[in-house]
This record gives sequence, structure tokens and C-alpha cells, in this order.
Amino acid sequence: MSTETSRQAVVTGLGIAAPNGLGIEDYWAATLAGQSGIREISRFDASGYPVRLAGQVSGFTAGEHVPSRLIPQTDHGTHLGLAAAAWALEDAGADPAAMPEYDMAVVTASSSGGTEFGQREIERLWSKGPSWVGAYQSIAWFYAATTGQISIRHGMRGPCGVICAEQAGGLDAAGQARQLIRSGTRLVVTGGTDASLCPYGLTAQYSNGRLSESADPVSAYQPFGVGASGYVPGEGGAMLIVENAEDARARGARVYGEIAGYASTFDPRPGSGREPGLRRAMELAISDAGLSAGDVDVVFADAAGVPELDLQEAAAIRAVFGPGRPPVTAPKTMTGRLYAGGAALDLASALLAIRDGVIPPTTGVSELVPGCDIDLVLGAPREAALGTAMVVARGHGGFNAAVIVTNERSTR
Repeated sequence: MSTETSRQAVVTGLGIAAPNGLGIEDYWAATLAGQSGIREISRFDASGYPVRLAGQVSGFTAGEHVPSRLIPQTDHGTHLGLAAAAWALEDAGADPAAMPEYDMAVVTASSSGGTEFGQREIERLWSKGPSWVGAYQSIAWFYAATTGQISIRHGMRGPCGVICAEQAGGLDAAGQARQLIRSGTRLVVTGGTDASLCPYGLTAQYSNGRLSESADPVSAYQPFGVGASGYVPGEGGAMLIVENAEDARARGARVYGEIAGYASTFDPRPGSGREPGLRRAMELAISDAGLSAGDVDVVFADAAGVPELDLQEAAAIRAVFGPGRPPVTAPKTMTGRLYAGGAALDLASALLAIRDGVIPPTTGVSELVPGCDIDLVLGAPREAALGTAMVVARGHGGFNAAVIVTNERSTR
């Protein structure tokens, strides 16, 4: 085994900012209790919009977690990312000041590109302010804002980057973090947060034709269910601290698990008649982890909430694992789809599920649509001995990604 592949990338810290809970334990307790953070949009007056519901992070005050000088220069998504990164470092017991600055890296996902900040810039166009070009330049700059601000705040000068693959980006970032650890980086902050609940952001999201227009918070988002009519958007996400296993154990760090496998694929062009790339991403991730399909104990689904896409995902799961196994769950029914933050939050949830031996439920779904022959965990958590979990995600435009995480006992 080469030195590169022998360096295990383990997760030692989590920072969570979700619509149904701030911090690890608040989020996890709410998720296991089936408590949703989906409610009517209150960030702005959405009464004139066809989409009225969203997963909103409540109880978060930027001034308590973000340096005051950064607040007017950034937006809510970056504030959430900065807070989550600090919480993750604290959870890991990692002190960046005690580590060589070029041995630490930051790789995060981005999707919305700071539309809330862009909203403010666009509003200024009607008075004195920048040009349209300035507004769009501000939005483009925000694709890298969270990564840049985290690296500056904590003095991390190793490889830094941003991955833009919509919902799949959080898994791609985790895969890149593993590669950095294998190539010699000591610690990586990875994950993603998003926040695009503003008039401009909601309008942009609505254009994809996949948002639910239901006004019922309980049933608006029903992936794999007979009532599926799209998904509910949301904000928030998670940051993870990834370290080389030897370094983590040398300092006595608690290990949530290993990022054991990763793969990404891209769908063929529409109308080609070729199979979507999700199944192949799942198979490649399992192979990359050196495992077989039978070793996977639970799947955290992408769960688009769009009937056609749900059927595609269910078919991919059956093709990889066979009928009726393993259990599948989609706790994002309690948060909405968080775009850049969604897969990162699922990854954190998978690690917590392994830690506690429990699979969180999929809420709001009462009956599976014909053709979705999967063991979807409904209604209540399910206790299970979990050693390996798969997280899958798809990004609008054709992105697919899968990550395998294993508990410490399962690491190779």
C-alpha cells in the first residue's frame, strides 16, 4: 500500500447550522424526534411568490459568532459557514494556532454564490450604488467567500478551494479533503453552507421547476412518496474537520469515522437514452472504499422529491444493492434541500447515525410511490448496528456524487 493511500482521512469535528437545530446535539435530537425546521418564509415578504415554505435557520445571530467587521462585508450564508467551521474546530479539539499554517487547508462547496449579498447590491441600483456589472461581480466573488474567510480567520494557508456542483458539492468537497490528507495536508476544513432565501435567490431557485408549491409544512416535501410534488428549499449546512488518522490519534482526538470511499460522475446529455450516472457513482464509491455492496448498512438518499428523479434514484439503489436492502433515509425532509450545505449535513448525519447506532427517519411520507421499492425509514428512528454508511447526492445540471463513511473499527 502506498504512503498516499495509507493515510486515512478521518472526521474529528462537526459544526452544524440547520433549520431544525444549531449545534450537533440540538440538531441531532430534533432530527431523531422528527422535528422539522420547515415553515413559512419570514426572511422577507413571500406572499406574492408561488413558493411560501423554506427551511430557515432560527436562533442564529451573526454578531455572536462572526467578527463585527465581516458582517457588512458578507452575507447570511457566509456567517453560517464561519460559525459552523469554528464549532467544528472546537468539537475536534483542534487549535489552528498550534499547527503549521501551510499544513491546514479549506475546501468547501458553494452553490448560490451569495445571492443575499447580491440582492442588497441590486437594490442599491435604484439609488446611488454600483452598476449591474458590480452587482454580478459581487455575486461571483461570493462563490469563494466562505472558504476565504475561514482560511483567513484561522490562519490556514494550505491548499484552499471551492467546488460548485450544487447539492453534490458537499460530497465532492469531502472527497477533495480526503485527497489533500492523503497527499500530506494535516487538517482540512470541509463541508458547505448555503443561504439564498431572498427575492432574487428564491426566484432563481424557482426557475428549475422543481420546488414544491404546497403550503403544508408537513407534506410539502415527500421524496419517494405518492404525494411528491417537488422539494422545499432551505438554508444552512455543516462543516467537518478532516485529519490524518495518525495525527488525530496522536493528539487523542475523538474520531467520528473515516471517509473511506468517494466517487463522482456526470449524467449523459438529455435525450441520449443513456442511464443517469448515479448508480455508477455509488458503485465506484463502494469499490474505492475496498468494500462490497453488502457491507453498506444504510444509505442517506439524495431524495429530490420530484417523482421522475425519485424513481431514478430508487432504481439505482436497487441495481446496486438488490431489492429491500439496505435501509434508506432522507432526514432532509426536516430541513429542505440546502444546496451546497445539503450533502455536508447528510454526511454529518451519517456519522452521527454510526456513532449512536440509529437511523434518523424520513418525515412527511406515508406511502411510497409504486416503483420505489426501497426500505425507506419512515415515521420513527430505527436502531441498527451501523459500521458503514453511504451518502449520495445529485446536483442540478447532471452532477452525481457518493461518499462512504465507516466507523473507526471499520477503518482499514
